[in-house]
Amino acid sequence: MKACILDYQSLCPEDLNLQNLWDCTLDGQTVEWNLHDSTPATLTAERIKQQDIILTNKVVLDAALLEANPAIRCIIILATGTNNVDLVAAKRLGITVCNIVAYSTESVVQQTFAMMLALKSQLLPFNQAVKQGDWCKSHFFGLLDYQINEVANTTLGIIGFGSIGKRVKVVAEAFGMKVLVAESLSGAVIEGRVPLAQLYAEADVISIHSPLTPESKNLVTAQAFASMKPSAILLNLGRGGIVNEEDLAAALMSQQIAGAATDVLTQEPPKPEHILLDVTIPNLLVMPHTAWASRQARQQLVNQVVDILQSLNTKAIKNCVNK
Repeated sequence: MKACILDYQSLCPEDLNLQNLWDCTLDGQTVEWNLHDSTPATLTAERIKQQDIILTNKVVLDAALLEANPAIRCIIILATGTNNVDLVAAKRLGITVCNIVAYSTESVVQQTFAMMLALKSQLLPFNQAVKQGDWCKSHFFGLLDYQINEVANTTLGIIGFGSIGKRVKVVAEAFGMKVLVAESLSGAVIEGRVPLAQLYAEADVISIHSPLTPESKNLVTAQAFASMKPSAILLNLGRGGIVNEEDLAAALMSQQIAGAATDVLTQEPPKPEHILLDVTIPNLLVMPHTAWASRQARQQLVNQVVDILQSLNTKAIKNCVNK
């Protein structure tokens, strides 16, 4: 039984316990693992030949690749998002596709509030001021060159209300925030949700936790920024492409909103000239898609992979997304 991991280093595996993964058996056969730190598109076809099981995080597996490899039995996506695998073609070809769910909730929630509090408390500019000697020159014990704002008694707007969005709501309420949840982007009417226009207008902090779908693509544009409070901050911990990056840069440069933080970009890794890497953009915090990646979350991801592989033996397959 052959299995390959196409982007093994995306797990940052050095600090994980992987023994249960290597010990997995399928149909009584030992799994022969083929590990590839990363896989460019030009090598995908070669590396999936004669593989029964394929593990991929972001490597694309389109219909043509799947059709050319009839040995494939199962694809496990090492993430929650499934847009890198052609699910329709896989179902037609009898290939089971599974994903990893709810493994990084606490990690993403932690980074959501780390970003929010960093912006509200001006941690980055204060730290820079200390490093460049401004505190040493202060005429009293502290340095208050930047305005600090509390999150208590402010309004958080959440776009995307899956396991992460729900947990963000709980933590926000513990901080004393009022929470608005945006209407479903699919158009479903859900009691207690508010229209996006209302959320944009009323929220002091807007936090995005939605997957990238046709409905969420280019969701937050110049029109949305124009309707937000000048004091608002935007957090994107969903996917690149949900927020129009050119419009975000313009909104920050013109002080249309007060700040933003993003863990994701449309192109990852970005080109050096990416618009949001412009160091002159004020009050912008960019993280390199790390919100999901606590050690605990990555271990839970691996543990779920083991559970899925074991479930293939019983035919009661876990986390199948293309039934």
